[in-house]
Amino acid sequence: RRAGSGRSPQAGMAAEDEAELSLLECRVCFEPYGPDGQRRPLNLPCGHVLCRGCVGALAGAERQRLECPFCRRLCGPAETSECRPLLQLLELLGPAGGGLASALGGSGGGAAAAAPAGFGLRLCLGGWGSLVNPTGVAACPGSGRLAVAHDGKKRIHVFGPSGFCLRRFGERGEANNDIKYALDVTVTSDGHVVVTDGGDCSVKAFDSEGRGVLAVREGFCLPWGLDAAAKSEVILTDSEAGALYRLAADFQRGELKKCQMIRSRLVSPRAVAVCQSSGAVVVVEHLKTRGSSKGSTRVTIFSAEMDLIGQMDSFGLNLVFPSRIYATAVAFDREGRVVVTDVCSQAVICLGKPEEFPSFNLLISHGLSYPVGLTYTANNSLVVLDSGDHSVKVYSST
Repeated sequence: RRAGSGRSPQAGMAAEDEAELSLLECRVCFEPYGPDGQRRPLNLPCGHVLCRGCVGALAGAERQRLECPFCRRLCGPAETSECRPLLQLLELLGPAGGGLASALGGSGGGAAAAAPAGFGLRLCLGGWGSLVNPTGVAACPGSGRLAVAHDGKKRIHVFGPSGFCLRRFGERGEANNDIKYALDVTVTSDGHVVVTDGGDCSVKAFDSEGRGVLAVREGFCLPWGLDAAAKSEVILTDSEAGALYRLAADFQRGELKKCQMIRSRLVSPRAVAVCQSSGAVVVVEHLKTRGSSKGSTRVTIFSAEMDLIGQMDSFGLNLVFPSRIYATAVAFDREGRVVVTDVCSQAVICLGKPEEFPSFNLLISHGLSYPVGLTYTANNSLVVLDSGDHSVKVYSST
């Protein structure tokens, strides 16, 4: 599906109003959320949000199980939780209303940086049946193609710039180059697709035709996130070992040159990104907490020499952003700014350059269900992987 890029100022304001209404309405009954009673917003375990009244209606009289109307995941009413970001947003807007942009755009005490250009949806591809529970997305620097890792029969789908699926590979199986469970994907400068496989704790590389050329099993505990760096190198995280690795290989020949641990004592590191201009590395760590809470996240930035530049956890980011942030993906834009996806607010947020970290600029505030992947193309389009509706959404500067 494509969205038109040319809009009049009146159309732009109408789109902002529509975005505000979309964010503040239950997607089932289309009634506005409220702080109390049946209109109170509730999170389902899958990440989708419904009002309390619709949760009760879907659960039925016996109130044992309900099916999410968007992703069909089953859960019990007792597994729902209050959607605190929306409740805080309703409190910010107050009884008199007010604009969503004004509520979210305040500095909140954070540094004010030059705002990146806004983004408009240009292309949406995939969807249920094409992609199944996607986990990672990457852009080829040269061709503009997108590689997506998901849980289908063939784990890797490659899409062209126009959105057509050009190739599917990475069979689900037990052979050496089969992919058991893809966690993340990246594409090197020469077009090789590299995948972290949580099923057998390995890193696997494929050529542009989908042929397996290398499988690395260097004693990883749970390799998770990865991003291509210069000179046929890949930076990857080991979530269980709490470590960061630099993997260098001759992918053309299928030869591993080096696999070196470059940072340890991290806390469950997952998403990682490398700045192509400076070589800086940013990692999302998942912090553990006691009790039933899923914890919080921490965004940590290192220089190219792996010196710590800065870090900020969910609590600290909450001083900048008016609701709790749980980061799931991270990327650098062309200017070297750190950009994250946030599943609590279903948004994409720019945290600024490493030297000004953290600032706050909201890039995308609506139209996302459960964003888990993030990358930029060579022409600076922003690509978001949304596991909530199993799609890839491509945004262009407006």
